Amino acid sequence: MPLTDDLSTMMFETLKFELNSNGIGILTLNRPDNLNAMSFQMFEDLNNIFDHLMTNLDCRVLILKGEGRAFCAGLDLKEMNVLNTKRKPEEYKKFYYLNIPEVLKNRIYFQSRLSRVIVKMRKISQPIIAIIHGPATGGGFALALASDIRIAGEKAKFNNAFIKLGLSGSDVGTSYFLPRLIGLSRATEILYTGRFVDAQEAENIGLVLKTVMGNESKLLKAAMEIAEELLLKSPLGLRMTKEAINLTMDSPSLETIIQLENRGQMITSASSDVLEGMLAFFEKRKPKYPKL
Repeated sequence: MPLTDDLSTMMFETLKFELNSNGIGILTLNRPDNLNAMSFQMFEDLNNIFDHLMTNLDCRVLILKGEGRAFCAGLDLKEMNVLNTKRKPEEYKKFYYLNIPEVLKNRIYFQSRLSRVIVKMRKISQPIIAIIHGPATGGGFALALASDIRIAGEKAKFNNAFIKLGLSGSDVGTSYFLPRLIGLSRATEILYTGRFVDAQEAENIGLVLKTVMGNESKLLKAAMEIAEELLLKSPLGLRMTKEAINLTMDSPSLETIIQLENRGQMITSASSDVLEGMLAFFEKRKPKYPKL
């Protein structure tokens, strides 16, 4: 993707970005045939768009959504298997972190690249309104949590999928955001079990601002109404407010928690539990983990 200062002309392989003349940007995860699962290319595209939004303030409010039936089904597990292979297919050699000879280093650099997306979502000055019309699982759950405001459609559902794959249940900010949003006890149960939380429960426990009944256009309309209200506020005032919210939440800090989560993911990803978790996922059965 060529670098440009004009956000309205930016093109991505896995995202769609539309910047309205009033300053409302709409960022769409665009892998509908894969339920918007996060591929290596999507990580790069997300890092790039947030890098541009960090300095280009023509976009004053950002709406984040998914194309098709899902918001985001988390990591693309079929692609993630490439991390474990010593010889990478030709089409993956453009991703620098996959060309390191040691498999563990591949995982470390990849985990760092993924987690930077979440940090950047909090660092950009634009308030992010996520509209979740379908499943938001794993990494998609993390994207929703890192947004400033969440609105759910009636078919929305959330789950912390990492724990069901033999990985740590704390990843890319989930153990940072969720307790702060809904309280420690509820968050702990959701992070430990990986169960699905439907739209009504999400609203009841404060995970989302509200649930909107009807089709996706009604959901987008609700988000636009909030975005238009935010346009009536001082851009600098909103920026300072977001910075203040971040500093208030940082106890000790998001990046400290991310580093702790990265450590947990490196340890768990080297275990046999990951292989069992992924096999169980593809074979649609319950995993059989050995005792510690």
